[in-house]
Amino acid sequence: MNEYFGGWYFKSQSKTQTLAVIVAGHIHKGKPSASIQIINDEGAWNIPFSAADYRVEPDGFTTSVGENKFGKKGFKLSIQTPDFCAEGELTFGKLTPVAYDIMGPFRFVPFMECRHAVKSLWHTVTGSVTVNGVEYNFDGDNGYIEGDRGRSFPSEYLWTHCNFGTAGHDSLMLSVADIPFGAFHFTGLLCAIWHGGKEYRLATYLGARATYIGNNTAVVRQGDEELIVKLIEKKAHPLYAPANGAMTRTIRESASCRAFYRFRKGGKTLFSFISDRASLEYEYNK
Repeated sequence: MNEYFGGWYFKSQSKTQTLAVIVAGHIHKGKPSASIQIINDEGAWNIPFSAADYRVEPDGFTTSVGENKFGKKGFKLSIQTPDFCAEGELTFGKLTPVAYDIMGPFRFVPFMECRHAVKSLWHTVTGSVTVNGVEYNFDGDNGYIEGDRGRSFPSEYLWTHCNFGTAGHDSLMLSVADIPFGAFHFTGLLCAIWHGGKEYRLATYLGARATYIGNNTAVVRQGDEELIVKLIEKKAHPLYAPANGAMTRTIRESASCRAFYRFRKGGKTLFSFISDRASLEYEYNK
């Protein structure tokens, strides 16, 4: 395996603070390495590690990078470099997994550029982490976990996640991307919505399609369901993303920004709101 990446994205959010941590392993031209990236409202940081520091357990999820530990019950950070420091521990409540693999039948298709996973649409987060002297405190607040693996991120895509509802226990994830498939390309999409204790799934393999992408907006339709996502005000910071296994591509993520969401089913609006706590990446050139 000469070109590969695989990693997990842990997002923790209170009413006033957002902290996202990405732990990943990568292989470029046969040379393995690892990294931890941290993003919050103030900025983003990339901390490289050697392959010897990186370990993934047989479950494919539980991960260690040096003194940093990640799993279904929470994570522990212990990073000290001349330019960056992160220390602390967060504990997760019971995870809310999706009903079945978010990739659906596409999980059986070989040689895909990128495969997505959703580990938990929502769970509670408790504990504290200090990042460069700033303390992030969570007391039964909202968490979300997803993952990606493959060779490269899509050349163009929109990704967003948002907790919403009265207590923030509802959750929405949407990914719309240009997918290379042999000599062809198509726009693929994956969406999981946890609302009112029920999961709604929109996906290419269920007949969903993006009817509009542009101006920081995506409109997705599937049968009598329609989802609209629009970025209103971004607060983007640079992150590293994989290109043929190497973390050399720069993308920009707003860990906490202003966005509009509306979901309709059968002519009825199930929710429509503007959030100041949305996470969003818009990597389309239109």
